[in-house]
Amino acid sequence: MTKNNTTQQDMKQRDEHVIKKLLSTVGRPNPIFKIWIIALLIIISVGCFAYYRQLRFGLIVTSMRDYTSWGIYISNFVFFVAVSLIGSLVSSILKLAKVKWSYPLTRISEIIAVAAIICAAVIIIVDMGRPDRFLNVIIYGRIQSPIIWDVLVIMTYLVISVLLLYLPMLPDIALCRDRLKNISIWRQKMYKILALNWQNKPGQLRRLKKTSTILEIMVIPVAFAIHTITSWLFATTWRPGWDSTNLGPYFVSGAFMLGAAVIIIAMFFIRRSFRLEDFITNDHFDKMGKILVLLSLVYLYFNINEYLGPAFKMVGVEGEHITELFSGDYATMYWLVQIPGLMLPILVMLFKPGRKPFVIMIVSCFVLMGAWFKRFLIVIPSLQHPYLPIQDVDESYLHYYPTWEEWAITLASFAGVLLIITVLLKLFPIIPIQEYINHQDNEEDQSTDK
Repeated sequence: MTKNNTTQQDMKQRDEHVIKKLLSTVGRPNPIFKIWIIALLIIISVGCFAYYRQLRFGLIVTSMRDYTSWGIYISNFVFFVAVSLIGSLVSSILKLAKVKWSYPLTRISEIIAVAAIICAAVIIIVDMGRPDRFLNVIIYGRIQSPIIWDVLVIMTYLVISVLLLYLPMLPDIALCRDRLKNISIWRQKMYKILALNWQNKPGQLRRLKKTSTILEIMVIPVAFAIHTITSWLFATTWRPGWDSTNLGPYFVSGAFMLGAAVIIIAMFFIRRSFRLEDFITNDHFDKMGKILVLLSLVYLYFNINEYLGPAFKMVGVEGEHITELFSGDYATMYWLVQIPGLMLPILVMLFKPGRKPFVIMIVSCFVLMGAWFKRFLIVIPSLQHPYLPIQDVDESYLHYYPTWEEWAITLASFAGVLLIITVLLKLFPIIPIQEYINHQDNEEDQSTDK
C-alpha cells in the first residue's frame, strides 16, 4: 500500500510538472516573438497592396494571359492543399492506429492543417479576376463541374479540421482558464468562452472521445478526396501533362510526403523555440524520418509512372512537353525537384545519422523546396502547350514570368500561414496536456502491474 501511495504521489508531481511546463508556452510574447509577428505583418501588408493593385487595374498586372490563365496562384493553392493533408496523417491515421509516440505531434499537425487550408481557400479568391462574383460559383454552380466538387470538399475539410483541432483542445483550454491568472482580461474571457464549461467530468470525457474518434475517421476520406478532386481539375482539362489517370494517387502521395516534411520542420523550430526537448525527442525525428522515407518512395514510384509512358513514346505535344521538362526551359527546375527534392532525401534518411534533428530538418527543407517547384511545373509548362494554339499570338502569351505583384501575394500567403500557426501556438498549449498525461499515467500503471 505504501509503495502504491508513493507511486501515485510521484505521478501527481510529475503530472504537475508537465502541466506547468506546457502551460509556460502560453505566456506573454517576448521581443523575438514581437519582431517575428511584425515581420510577417509587413510581408502581408505588401501583399495586400499588390492585391489592391490587382483589384484596381485587373489581372493585367499579372503575367497571366490566354495561354497561362493559371499562374503561381494555382501552384500555391495546390501546395497549400497538399500541406493541409498533414492533419489527417498524424492526428487521424497514426492516432487511429494507436501509434502512441505521435500524440505530442497531433496538435502541431492540426494547427498546420487549419492554417494551410484557410490560405488555400483565400488564394483561390485572389486568383479570381472578379472576387465579388465568388458567390455565383455556389449559387449558379453546376454539379457536373469539378470546380464545384473542389469548393464543397474544401469547405467540408475546413470545418472538420477546425473541429478536430478545437474539440480535443477543450480540456487544455479549461486548464488555461483555471491556471493562467497573470494574463490579460481578454484572454481570460476568451478561455472561459472557448472552454464551454468544461469540468473534466467522466460523461464529458466519454462524449469527447466518441466525437473525436468520429471526426478522425471522417477526415481521412475527405482528406483523400480534397487532393484527388484537386487533381481532377487538371485531369479533366485537355492539356499535355494533365491527361493522365495517374494524377489522383500521384497528387495524394506527393501531398502526404510534403505534409510529413512540413511537420518535421515545424517540430524542429517549435522544439527549439519553446524548449520542448523532453516532449519532442530525437526519437520522434527518427520515426518521422522513417515515415518520410516510406512516403517518398511511394511518391517516387508514382513519379516514374507519370513520366515513363509519355517519355517512352514522345508523341506530339506530349513529347514537346516532356522535352521542355527534361532538357528545355524548365529542365533546371525539373531536375531540382527530382534529385535534391526527392532522390537525395531518400538516400540521406535511409541511414540513422540522416534522421538526426538538424540533418532531417535540412533534408525536409529540400523536400519542401522541391514540392513547391513541382506544383509550379504541374501548372505552368502544360499551359504553355495548348492543343489548339492561337495564330499570330502576342509574344507575352508564349512565356510566363510572375510579376512582382504575384510574388508579393505569394509571399503574403506563406506569411499568412505562418502568422496563423504562430498565433495559435502562442494562445494554446502546443502539446495536448491531458492526452500526454493520460498516456504517461497508463504506461506507468502498466509497468507497475508488471
